[in-house]
Amino acid sequence: MKNALQAFMKRPTTWVGMITAIMFQVIFSVIWMTGYNGVTDRIDQLHIAVVNEDQQMGTQVASSLVQRLPFNMNEIASIDEAKQMLDERELQMVVWIPADFSQKATAADGTASIQYIINESNPALIKSIMSGAAAQITTEVNKQAIAGGIQTVLGNMQLPAEQAGAAAQGLSERVTSDIQSTNVIKGMNNQMVPMMLVLASYVGAMIMGMNFEQSAMALGGSVSKWNRYAARSIINVAAAVIISLVGSSLLAAFGAQMDQGFLHIWMFQLLFVLTFIFVSQMFIYLFGLSGMLFNIILLSAQLVTSGAIVPRELLSDFYIKLGDILPATYAVEGTMNILFGGPAATGDALALSMVAAAAIAISTLAVAVKRKAVLQHQPKAAIASHK
Repeated sequence: MKNALQAFMKRPTTWVGMITAIMFQVIFSVIWMTGYNGVTDRIDQLHIAVVNEDQQMGTQVASSLVQRLPFNMNEIASIDEAKQMLDERELQMVVWIPADFSQKATAADGTASIQYIINESNPALIKSIMSGAAAQITTEVNKQAIAGGIQTVLGNMQLPAEQAGAAAQGLSERVTSDIQSTNVIKGMNNQMVPMMLVLASYVGAMIMGMNFEQSAMALGGSVSKWNRYAARSIINVAAAVIISLVGSSLLAAFGAQMDQGFLHIWMFQLLFVLTFIFVSQMFIYLFGLSGMLFNIILLSAQLVTSGAIVPRELLSDFYIKLGDILPATYAVEGTMNILFGGPAATGDALALSMVAAAAIAISTLAVAVKRKAVLQHQPKAAIASHK
C-alpha cells in the first residue's frame, strides 16, 4: 500500500490531476463571483419600449412610465417596429397602449387593458423580471396616471367635480394587464437546451483535444508535424459531423422544440461544435497540454457571458465585451432563434465562422513556428527526414 502510494505521488500526471481539480475551483469561483456580481443592481439596463396609440389618457400614461420606471424606457411610434426589435432581442418587453384605451377606461362598465408583449426566446430570468415589471407598470398606471390624470380628463368633459372624482377612483381599480408572449418555450427542459448544448459541446471539445494531443505525442517523430496537423484537422471535421448529428438527433428523439426544423439545428450545431473544437485545440497547439488551463478559463467565462443563464444586459461592461468575442454567445443566440423562434441565425453563423477562421490561422502559425524552432536545433539528416 505504501509503495503504491509513493508510486502514484511520483507520477507527474497525479499532480496534474489534482492541480487541475483545484484550478476548476479557483477559476469558476473567480469568474462566476465577479461575473454575476451586481446583476440585480443592473435592472435599469433592460430595455422596455412603450407604444402609445391612444392620444388622450395614453399620452399621459406613456410619459409617466418613461419617466418613472426603473428600466431603460423609450417610446416607439410603431407597434410593428417594436415587435421586430423585440424579436431581435433589442428589447425585453413592449408596453402597448391600444387606441381604445381611453374609450374603455371612461365607459361606465368598461375595463381598460394595457398589453405587454414578452419574447420568451431568452434566458428564463427575462420572463420572470418582465412579468414582475408588467405588474409594477399596471400598478403605476393605476395609482399615478389614472387617479391623478383621469379626473382632469373627465372634468374637461364637463362632468361635475364630485362625479369626476368618483369616476376616477373607480377607474383606478379597473386597468388590467394583458400579457402576451412570442416565441413561447414549452417547458423548462426546452429552456435549458441552449446552455446544455454549449456546455456539452465545449467540454467534449476540450477533452477530445487533450486526447488528440496525447495521441500526437505518442506518434513522436514517426509522422511529421504537418501530417499530424492535417490528420487532426480531418478527424476534427468528421468528429464534429458525428457529434452534432448525435446531439441534434437526441433533441429530436426527446421531442425538443425545433421552430426552424431539424436540418437547421444540425447544421448550426455542426458549425459551433467545429468552432469550439478549433478554439479549444488552438490553446493546445500554442501551449501543449498546459493549454487546458486556458480552456477551463474559457469554459467558465462563456457560461457566464453567453446569455444562456443570465441575460447579457445585466452583466458588467467588461463581461459584455468579453462575451462579444467568445463563440458561445453566438452559439446560444443562434440556437434560441432556431429552436424557439426569432430572426435567421445568419449573423450568428457568420460570427462563429470568423472565430473559427481566426483559431485555425493561429493554430497553423503555432505549428509552423514550433516546427521551425525544432528544425533549427536538429542536424541536417534529421531535417531531411522531416521533409
